Amino acid sequence: MSRKQALNGKEKAAVLLITLGPQKSAEIFKHLSEEEIEELTLEIANMRTVSPDEKQSVLEDFYQLCVAQEYISEGGINYAKDVLERALGSQKAVDIINKLTASLQVRPFEFIRKADPEQLLTYIQSEHPQTIALILAYLTPNQAAQILSNLSHDKQSEVARRIAVMDRTSPEIIKEIEKVLENKFSNMVSQDFTTAGGIQSIVNILHSVDRGTEKLIMEELEIQDAELSEEIRKRMFVFEDIVNLDSRSIQRFTKEIDNEQWSIALKGASEEVKEVIFSNMSKRLVEMIREDMEFMGPVRLKDIEEAQQNIVNVIRRLEEEGEIVTPRGGDEIVV
Repeated sequence: MSRKQALNGKEKAAVLLITLGPQKSAEIFKHLSEEEIEELTLEIANMRTVSPDEKQSVLEDFYQLCVAQEYISEGGINYAKDVLERALGSQKAVDIINKLTASLQVRPFEFIRKADPEQLLTYIQSEHPQTIALILAYLTPNQAAQILSNLSHDKQSEVARRIAVMDRTSPEIIKEIEKVLENKFSNMVSQDFTTAGGIQSIVNILHSVDRGTEKLIMEELEIQDAELSEEIRKRMFVFEDIVNLDSRSIQRFTKEIDNEQWSIALKGASEEVKEVIFSNMSKRLVEMIREDMEFMGPVRLKDIEEAQQNIVNVIRRLEEEGEIVTPRGGDEIVV
């Protein structure tokens, strides 16, 4: 069906997904919330036809927004605006920047994300652990990991704990901390209350530090806050990460799991995980598990997740015992 009025945001997103095709659209859906997926699915279902002109217009808008966002990442909003004005003219550049800033906020401390971590460490290592935690929460995991690894041992676990429990930070506090660094790096525009930190943030950082630092931090966290430590450990290695293990490690931990657990856990596993697991089992065992899965019927998601977590717990135990090695960003050897 043809639309004479300009497309709204959801309609443009639907047109983009239709244009990209089912395979690429499925990959995009993996990064959306359930609500967003439902809304876009409904929009696509109600969109009978898309004209070539509409496709071209949406693709052009999408391309320009992507380019503009890349410019912002490289040099900030003013840099992006300058480049876009030279390429597209003042009005078009303003329109694109407005679209981006309406939906995407530039993160605090963006100006130090290009700074050398060693140089940054010099200026923040004497700060209060809460201040360091706030700054690290806004850096890339690799940057934050490098700085965290070089902090004094007594600060490492404290900063890690504060990142994990961090939630929302007022713009006044962010502005105050930014002022301390602005003389050496840059100015940053303040913004509304911003969410940073949290358990996943420290997990991403710990994935990038060396094992010695990770072990020290986790041991200290276990003493300070056992519940928080356990929650972090659960996310350090998830079931889908099995695909990153080497064959020897997979063959070692599969011996610890009975057929019933495998049948339930693999019910909700991706084909990639199944292929990796089955390729490290005997043909007979694979046949038995497949038969169990077939005759088992529907399984509750809760039961699948529990079985997968049990397997992850076995992997974690074997790693602690030195039986297997799970990959980390700080490792010299990728397994």
